[in-house]
Amino acid sequence: MLEGVASLHAWGRIARALGEASGVVPTVLCVIGPAVSGPALLLGLADVVIMTSDAFAYVSGPDTVLAFTGIEVENQMLGGAGVHDRRSGVAALVVADEDEARLAMHTILDYLPANHLEDPPDFANGDPVDRECTRAAAAVPSRSNAPYDMRDVIEDVLDSESFLELHANHATNMLVGLGRFAGRPVGVIANQPNQRAGTIDIEASEKAARFVQWCDCFNLPLLTFVDTPGFEPGKDLEWRGMIRHGAQLVFAYAAATVPRICVVVRKSYGGAYIVMDSKGLGNDWCVAWPTAEIAVMGAPGAVRILHGRDLARATPEDRARQQLELELEYETRFSNPYVAAERGFVDDVIAATDTRRELASALGKLASKREHHPTRRHSNTPL
Repeated sequence: MLEGVASLHAWGRIARALGEASGVVPTVLCVIGPAVSGPALLLGLADVVIMTSDAFAYVSGPDTVLAFTGIEVENQMLGGAGVHDRRSGVAALVVADEDEARLAMHTILDYLPANHLEDPPDFANGDPVDRECTRAAAAVPSRSNAPYDMRDVIEDVLDSESFLELHANHATNMLVGLGRFAGRPVGVIANQPNQRAGTIDIEASEKAARFVQWCDCFNLPLLTFVDTPGFEPGKDLEWRGMIRHGAQLVFAYAAATVPRICVVVRKSYGGAYIVMDSKGLGNDWCVAWPTAEIAVMGAPGAVRILHGRDLARATPEDRARQQLELELEYETRFSNPYVAAERGFVDDVIAATDTRRELASALGKLASKREHHPTRRHSNTPL
C-alpha cells in the first residue's frame, strides 16, 4: 500500500514471468499467510497451489464485500484454505504448516521433470509389473449402479503407495492425481462412482481438463479410468455453460500428445464416453473389462425410448416382464465391450486382474511416442 501504483506493476511483472514459465518449467506456489487483492490472482497462474490451514486468499476483501453487498464475512469464510480446498479448487493440497507445505512441494516436484524438454524422473520401487490386480477386480460391484471407491482400483493398478491425489475435496466426482507405473510418473484421471454416481459436471470438467493439460506440458503419460453414466443433467448446469466447460475437457484430451491409455472399468455412456479419452479423441490404447457397458445410454433408458409405445399398451404384469427381457436383449446386443471392440473403438477386452500387466506392456510400446503439430502461436481453447 505504501509503495502506491508501483506495487501494482510489481505483481504484474511477476504475473508475466509466471505466464512465460507456464508449460516450460513446473510452478508451485505455497500460501502460508494472506494473499489478497491482485497478487491473489497469481495463484491462478501456478500449476499447483499448496495452502496451510490458516492461510487465506481473495481478490476483494471483507470490507469491500460489506460495502458492495452489505454482508459481513470473515477472512476464512471468504477465502480460507477450506474454501479453496472444497469450493473454488484453487488449492491442490491443504497442509498444517509451512514445514508440511515444503514437504508437499518437494513430493509433487519429484514426479515432474525440471522442464518441458526432459522426461519425468524414474523411481522404481520394486513392485512387479506383472502383479495381478485382485484388489481392483474385487472393488467393482457387479451391479452397474452400485457405488464404490475408484481409488481402490487406481492404487492397486499403480505402483504401491505411489498415488498422490490432488484437489481431493473439490469436484469429488472426478479424481486426478500423480502416480508411478513401473517407476515412471503418470497422470491419472478417473470418474468417482461413489460421488454423484460419477457423472460429469462443470467443476469436474474444469478440474480434469486443467490436469490433462498440465501433464501434457511435462511429458507425463495419461491413464484414464472410466465409470460414468454421463453428464449430470440440470437447468442450472446448462445455464452456467456446461457446453463450454465440457468442451474444455474434450479439447485438453484431443490436444494432448503424451501417451494416452484408457481403461473402461464399468459404465461408459453417451457423450461422457467420448469425453473420457475415447479412441475418437485420439487415444493411443483403450481397453475394457469384460463387464464394461459401452453404449449411447443405459439399457433401461434405451428400452423406454425404443419400445415405449409397445410397453405402454401392455398390462402392468406383462410390461415389467417385457421391460426386463428388452433390457437384457439391449445389453447383449449393444451394451458390452465386445461390440465396441468389433468396431475398433476398444483395442482389447482384458481381465480385470491383468490390468497392470497389460498397461505396462502398452506404456512400454508408447514410450517413444512423438507427435508434431502445425506451427502456430497458440490455439483458441474453450476457456
